[in-house]
Amino acid sequence: MSDTNRAVLYETDGRIARITLDRPQRGNGITRQLVDELAECVERADLDPSVHVMALAGNGSGFCGGYDLVESAEGIGDHAPPRGTAPAGSPLDPGVMAANHDPSATWDPMVDYAMMSRNVRGFMSLFHCGKPVVCKVHGFCVAGGTDMALCSDLLVIAEDAKIGYPPARVWGSPTTAMWAHRVGVQRAKRLLFTGDSLSGREAVEWGLAIEAPPADRLEERTEVLLERIARLPVNQLMLMKLLVNQTLYAQGLHATQVMGTVFDGITRHTAEGYAFQQRAADAGFKQAVRERDEPFGDAGPSTFKG
Repeated sequence: MSDTNRAVLYETDGRIARITLDRPQRGNGITRQLVDELAECVERADLDPSVHVMALAGNGSGFCGGYDLVESAEGIGDHAPPRGTAPAGSPLDPGVMAANHDPSATWDPMVDYAMMSRNVRGFMSLFHCGKPVVCKVHGFCVAGGTDMALCSDLLVIAEDAKIGYPPARVWGSPTTAMWAHRVGVQRAKRLLFTGDSLSGREAVEWGLAIEAPPADRLEERTEVLLERIARLPVNQLMLMKLLVNQTLYAQGLHATQVMGTVFDGITRHTAEGYAFQQRAADAGFKQAVRERDEPFGDAGPSTFKG
């Protein structure tokens, strides 16, 4: 049963820790609370000696539709108090964020970076933790939702699911900067130059996912993989993950993420970024996104590419 006070659920099942995004009414939209709870759950599983592998999934019709931009793009909740220990006036204060997105005022990129880099830290907890993380994707995994999927170690996706970064068209840059590392430079450019998305079947063909079963077999195939991983000793799993991750560290992943996070702030403070935010405030975020994507022919679940 869902805990209505939590955005992320946690449970253990033998050697498997199950971490589940639980904001289905908002497409598991990313909020500060969700990022904080995600990192908390990852740390809990990483410290539990009985856990060998983590399973990341989302409740509802899809894995994650990205940031909950009803709050940020439409301006709802601008003056809500900051969550947790963050003091009023900090970069996590929604009022500070709203003021820093005023077209008539001066934008402070470091306030923006201080806020967004903390989200990157939360997503990267999946990458930095010692134990393997298997992400199961159904329905949709777009925009900021891809940060969590791509920071996981292995991705199992339904063949008819949609995964991609449409905010490359306006109002976004992938802060975790994982695309080139996961699919290679040329294919990353193909996706980010257009904002196009992949189907689950294409995600496997491009090397982004490890398997793309039919939707009705997604659960079964994910469980098979989890059970096989869970058979290994924890110390072996930690060694293998640390070994492979060194490749990405050596390629300068951290430096690229700093650029991606700063660039994300820039995209929200261009003339086009302000226009998109204003349209979202006037007509609603869903309508703004529909108008952004319809000229490309891939609004909604479509993965049309011309």
